Amino acid sequence: MQAPNLPDNELETPQERVSVREVFGIDSKLRVPAFAERSELVPDIDPGYHFNPEATLAILAGFTHNRRVMLQGLHGTGKSTHIEQVAARLNWPCIRVNLDGHISRLDLVGKDTIVIRDDRQVTEFHEGIVPWSLQRPIALIFDEYDAGRPDVMFVIQRLLERDGKFTLIDQNRVLSPHPSFRLFATANTVGLGNSSGLYHGTQLLNHGQIDRWNIVATLNYLSSEEEMEIVKAQVPEFAGADKQKVLQSMVAMATMTREGFVVGDLSTLMSPRTVISWAENSLIFDDYMLAFKLSFLNKCEEDEHPIIAEYFQRCFDTELDDSYLHVVESGPE
Repeated sequence: MQAPNLPDNELETPQERVSVREVFGIDSKLRVPAFAERSELVPDIDPGYHFNPEATLAILAGFTHNRRVMLQGLHGTGKSTHIEQVAARLNWPCIRVNLDGHISRLDLVGKDTIVIRDDRQVTEFHEGIVPWSLQRPIALIFDEYDAGRPDVMFVIQRLLERDGKFTLIDQNRVLSPHPSFRLFATANTVGLGNSSGLYHGTQLLNHGQIDRWNIVATLNYLSSEEEMEIVKAQVPEFAGADKQKVLQSMVAMATMTREGFVVGDLSTLMSPRTVISWAENSLIFDDYMLAFKLSFLNKCEEDEHPIIAEYFQRCFDTELDDSYLHVVESGPE
């Protein structure tokens, strides 16, 4: 993993404090540190982003008081985006690392590489993303934290201590964190493994490591009204009065799939991300039923199609055409 470039003149601490009420629209008197200028690693601001008050305050506590914050919840709730959008409004440089099965200890720590110097081959140590970020004003986000390999997780564990120092054994160096380094993580299962069967590849995490996270916040799905506002912000064509009934039915459909998932009727649910894709695809194909099939239905188990068709009929008062469905025939009773 190649560490990005950050100019030396960016290695500073926040120069100002901003109002939580004014910047995030949350009823709070808090003022939080922020950088005066943006750098190339600051995420782009999404002007229509909706901030969950509890999750936002937890993330802001991480930035303000250097707390280690984990954000957990079902997929599609916008956990990583939430942290990024807070960082964007604080002008805080931010990097996301997805802890999939391909991320190794060497990717995080660094390794020796052979380079040409004065026409000779020499060995140099190239820092991984962890020591590089640790020495800079970076908000480092570990995505899919509960999917990390055990050897990778123990590399991270030392960062969770109060002083957060990091030892480069091969270099005989102990790195102290930059005063503006911050650490965040997102997880679907809080280290409890794939008990629901939904998140294959997640691991049971060492409780001692989970215990080192200072703050664990939960980001749940939004209310129907809030979700409609988010879809309209992301897909402006659905902000018109002519689309309100369809949008309301789409969000109601998503809510029913989540309820069906909770009680075990469905193995797949519609996230807000899926609803946005459905809205966008309905504009592309000018057919919200075809867009529904391509955005969600084709992701579902075939024997669950009748249940989904029933949900669809309740929400839209319209039957899904047979051409959209693959219904598994049951045997004679």
